[in-house]
Amino acid sequence: MSMELSKVTLEIFSNLEHKWLSHCNYKPTNKTRILSIDGGGTTVIVAGQALLHLQDQIRLHTSDPHAHVADFFDIVAGTGIGAILAAMITAADAFGRPLYTASDAVRLLSERNSDLYRLKPGCVFRRRRRRFSSRSMDSVLKQVFRREKEGRLLTLKDTCKPLLIPCFDLKSSAPFVFSRADASESPSFDFELWKVCRATSATPSRFKPFELASVDGKTSCTAVDGGLVMNNPTAAAVTHVLHNKRDFPTVNGVEDLLVLSLGNGSSSAKACTPSVVDIVLDGVSDTIDQMLGNAFCWNRTDYVRIQAFGFATTQQEVLNERGLESLPFGGKRLLTETNGNRIDSFVQRLVVATGKPSPPSSPCKDDSAVNPLANGR
Repeated sequence: MSMELSKVTLEIFSNLEHKWLSHCNYKPTNKTRILSIDGGGTTVIVAGQALLHLQDQIRLHTSDPHAHVADFFDIVAGTGIGAILAAMITAADAFGRPLYTASDAVRLLSERNSDLYRLKPGCVFRRRRRRFSSRSMDSVLKQVFRREKEGRLLTLKDTCKPLLIPCFDLKSSAPFVFSRADASESPSFDFELWKVCRATSATPSRFKPFELASVDGKTSCTAVDGGLVMNNPTAAAVTHVLHNKRDFPTVNGVEDLLVLSLGNGSSSAKACTPSVVDIVLDGVSDTIDQMLGNAFCWNRTDYVRIQAFGFATTQQEVLNERGLESLPFGGKRLLTETNGNRIDSFVQRLVVATGKPSPPSSPCKDDSAVNPLANGR
């Protein structure tokens, strides 16, 4: 009888342990894990499809059908529409868990795309001077990042993982980077999430500059699109981690990092007649990729860049496109691996637990509830 009871007890604790571990962070070779999502354009066809495949592969390799992408990264960065994705998958519920899965976020952005980027009256037939409705985008973002139970809008502090989002401040004529690290230090650097996403999405010629202030009103900026200076925010994320010893005390150099950078397609290729902004966005992204390629040239598997340079419109097209890799002294080479292959290989490294699992960290754990929008509305 005692032996049978011991077996039952062992089985119960084994099941509990497995269930607990499935909701923890798998720390690969003790490296700090960075996820970066590009801006560019008004859709997330490339970045969104790559993110969905990343989620699918994580769930496959962990045998956990409910695993969240945010659980497997230590910091997430995004610009423009990529910032909206990044903010959604890191926004925390009342228990400090991710509010949206990757599939929730991509689906909602697809369903509400016409509301996020609604043409202003009189701009429907214009090609070069098409302007979008600020009011419509504001409304959608407020719904996405609202704590329903108490009617409170989420702020940078209400995230389950560190978040980094850039914009360009016209008042100081310099980049302004929103981060959870700064928000946790002072309310003067804590901003409502919808405003942060709105700021980094204020593309010149498409939206007016966006005025925003911190929750205590002491810090303000006049923002335009963060993509003008950091369309690919990977370098900003790497720099942040290398210099933030409070949150990342074990990081001494790039050899301590594992980085996945998701492009959002070539802005120039998307446009029939590329604008100066489109060319700038592509140039910024490619320059950052070149810099990171040089920094990780001794261990290329620690830095993976996923980008589509054709006219991919479906997940399979994005994943089937062969990857491009920046060479140390300039130029690129076409890889034999596809984007899908590269994500698969990256995930295998990502989920191998060679260190102690650590639960997600979040400064937001109150009694209020956050509910995703029903049917994207």
